[in-house]
Amino acid sequence: MSGTVQQTLETREFQAEVKQLLDIVVNSLYTDREIFLRELISNAADALEKYRYESLTNREEAGEEIPLEINIDVDDKEHTLTITDTGIGMTAAELVENLGTIAHSGSREFIRHLSETDRKDLNLIGQFGVGFYSAFMVASRVRVLTRSYRSGAEGCEWVSDGIGTYTIGPAKGLSRGTKIILELKEDAREFSKADRIKGIIRRYSSFVPFPIKVNGEQVNTVQALWVRNKNEVTGEEYTEFYKFLFNAFDEPFYHLHFTTDAPLSIKALLFVPKRNMERFGFGRLVPGVNLYCQKVLIQQHSEEILPEWLRFVRGVVDSEDIPLNISRETMQDSALIRRLRKAVTGRFLKFLQEQSEKGPDKYAEFWNEFGIFLKEGIASDYTHRDELVKLLRFESSASEPGKLVSLADYTARMKEGQKDIYFINGLSREHIEGGPYIEAFKARGWEVIYTYEPVDDFVLSNLMEYEGKKFRSADQAGLELPALETESDSEPLDAASLKALSQWFKEILGDKVSEVRESTRLVNSPAMILNPDGMMTSSMQRLMYAMHKDLDSLGRKVLELNPRHNIIKRLSSLRETDPDLARNIAEQVFDNAVISAGLVIEPRAMVDRIYKIIEQALATREQ
Repeated sequence: MSGTVQQTLETREFQAEVKQLLDIVVNSLYTDREIFLRELISNAADALEKYRYESLTNREEAGEEIPLEINIDVDDKEHTLTITDTGIGMTAAELVENLGTIAHSGSREFIRHLSETDRKDLNLIGQFGVGFYSAFMVASRVRVLTRSYRSGAEGCEWVSDGIGTYTIGPAKGLSRGTKIILELKEDAREFSKADRIKGIIRRYSSFVPFPIKVNGEQVNTVQALWVRNKNEVTGEEYTEFYKFLFNAFDEPFYHLHFTTDAPLSIKALLFVPKRNMERFGFGRLVPGVNLYCQKVLIQQHSEEILPEWLRFVRGVVDSEDIPLNISRETMQDSALIRRLRKAVTGRFLKFLQEQSEKGPDKYAEFWNEFGIFLKEGIASDYTHRDELVKLLRFESSASEPGKLVSLADYTARMKEGQKDIYFINGLSREHIEGGPYIEAFKARGWEVIYTYEPVDDFVLSNLMEYEGKKFRSADQAGLELPALETESDSEPLDAASLKALSQWFKEILGDKVSEVRESTRLVNSPAMILNPDGMMTSSMQRLMYAMHKDLDSLGRKVLELNPRHNIIKRLSSLRETDPDLARNIAEQVFDNAVISAGLVIEPRAMVDRIYKIIEQALATREQ
């Protein structure tokens, strides 16, 4: 078809491929009809950008000085929507080429493939103005009035109902640029309301680099900070941008602004909020990063840019390298997306590492609020595990209450002869330090990591080791600890008496224990319980007990006795002189060991037994 246009009104048929394309766009391509406005604004912004380039490189041809802007006028009475730009404009021949034909190499083959396979994920944006045709989703008739920026160019008009033909002819009195008038369908009259249009612009086109005015009022008033040099952006600007984009009322806790050219072109601005809303019962967070391409929103709350365990992060990622499908609503090329995901995730984790070194106290605040997400990452994402391990923080026996240590801190302080990293889970620091399990480590000057959440034990057990040193729970059986060199003032119970006492304990406790034996670990406590397989930690025990409410569900325990403790030594002789009192005390020693392990037992029976012990002790004292 010839590209020349006569000076009289002329009706032409769409090229066959355009008819197919129109059918696809109008009936099945876009999932949300409001996308049409984003596409038309993007086209207008492209036209303005092209003119700005031409005005700089070809001043003689640039023509009249008109503000570079996009004006949108809505008429709720006539049910029309008009989009006007002062961009590069089109000649009559360009109108025919861009809107009436598909003149680009390979396009016919693409249309055939699209029709035969029903695939909607191929990259057409940028190949030709397919976004324009989305106007027919909401318009029964579209008029395009345009005049090229070139000197001497005549204005022209293009009109179509998007079915089979279009009309083209001359138009007088036009300024440079393009005006698109949409006569809205009856079921699309919502788009003739100013508030509806403003809402769409704020969602998709807030950061288009040209003013967008609706009935004379500029809508896009916030700059796209992520494309600016971070050295030129103030803290106040970051805060205002964060509040605007995410409807937040507080300041962000952290922000990361970075630009990369390799392996991909990326401009990103990421924020960490001050609060983890999942902790307050608001449900699982949705991903908080929005994906842009050249400042136009492509995907809100993108699930592709960061792994799910970083769902608390908010922000913007803009990449010109992302291939988009024809509707800009989904992405293709999963390998490229994985590279983008890895690059952004790696840069954010590097930032956290830098913050932990630069401001450890502030990082501790971050960890207490969001550390649970990083632990989730260690448990589920092997790709970033090495970086995540460096970010782990815990309290320990060597730290002050509330102060956190890293695994690097711990290993740097390990004593000579210590091969493993020890940790213990408890309900609180007080609970841990009041229990029997760290006595052996304190006596040897070995540091123990304190964990308070069940997931902590899972994370450390799943890691298995750090820098060649294995993780060991301090409440596991079978730990090999060097003998203490210090001498005790208290003589231990002799071996024969201890053996007899252990057998007696076993008879009294029955199936509650699998074995009663001497402890080489206890210093101040009379007894403690351990798991015979050495695998189940305190937190695992508590979880199982919480589910089953039955100690038997945890299996039989190993009871270890401290032969130097006065209770154990006196119990050895008491069992001969007062077997009833000795029995009650033995059962109480076991229950106390269970409580020290963080397990809750049936209190009524224990209270009754304590009263009996008191009564028996008082009776003995009166004799």
